[in-house]
Amino acid sequence: MRGETVLIVLPFAAAFIASVAFGPGVIAMLKRRGARQVISEDGPESHRAKEGTPTMGGLIIIAGVLAGVLTTLFASRSSSLNVAGLGLASSWCPDVAAVLLLTLAYATVGMVDDYLTMRPVRGVRGIASRPKAAVQTLLAVAFVIWLALHRPGEFLPVLMVGGQTVLGGIPYWFFSVLYIVGMANFINITDGLDGLASGLTIIACSALIACLLLLPGGVRSECDLALFALLPAIAGACLAFLWFNANPAKVFMGDTGSMAIGAALPAIAILMHREVLMIVVGLVFVLDGLSSAIQWAVFKYTRITTGAGRRIFKKSPVHHHFELSNWPEQTVVVRFWIMGAVAALIGFAGAVWRLW
Repeated sequence: MRGETVLIVLPFAAAFIASVAFGPGVIAMLKRRGARQVISEDGPESHRAKEGTPTMGGLIIIAGVLAGVLTTLFASRSSSLNVAGLGLASSWCPDVAAVLLLTLAYATVGMVDDYLTMRPVRGVRGIASRPKAAVQTLLAVAFVIWLALHRPGEFLPVLMVGGQTVLGGIPYWFFSVLYIVGMANFINITDGLDGLASGLTIIACSALIACLLLLPGGVRSECDLALFALLPAIAGACLAFLWFNANPAKVFMGDTGSMAIGAALPAIAILMHREVLMIVVGLVFVLDGLSSAIQWAVFKYTRITTGAGRRIFKKSPVHHHFELSNWPEQTVVVRFWIMGAVAALIGFAGAVWRLW
């Protein structure tokens, strides 16, 4: 078996099996502790039936990812598995540890936000936007500082498109912080329908795996190959979570899961210098997230200029606009998956042509 195949199959299978095994127990635990979804009053009427569904199901995904990565790292030390020569660290890989710590930190922020949404303080649900953004930014800054100090002279702070440097030096570090915070929030915003975020994550991870491990020149020399085990692990955990999250969902990932995924994917992309590729294969995340920003900006601008705020979409993010346009929820999800698959194919084609 080729080493690359082992690196894909092993973390994927371990993450999938662990998430499937832990899923029912986590869901039962969330029910016992009253971790149930609260539906916003201005949400689509069809979502009222979701009230009370267990949330914080991102714990299932996190458990699977940890199981997948740890299984791969431990297996790399065993001669009984044909993984010799893969370049996997015989001990804990600092890059993997850094991404996992950032993922867990963002998951913690999401968990606190989920908890305060269910149990509001002084009538305020969730974490206020400014403190939440500040914490996210500080965590991203900590990751970027670690990267700058951990591998000075090895990790080149440059953003490249088509083989040309478009950003470098200090501006690149500022970009990296905005990149992590932005992608985390885009993925968080997209998590609004049963199976939507988890399905799109599987598609994006699969595209990244195909580009990075299967195409010639996909693996960059400055990366420890153990880092690549994270992508199949995330895909496997999300596929298992989709078993429980498919409409009608038995559990929601909540901010616990969406924030974790949202931090992990851009962090991996930065370490592998595939920032643009991540944007392309995750284009549905980006567009869905931007729809909320556009809606807010247009409403504010028209309210200031005309005295009456106007909206572009019936409701943002745009997946709710399609729901209110009489698309069934499952139709919206599947069509967004299709658009995600198209974006993944575009990303793969661009990688073949070495555009990103």
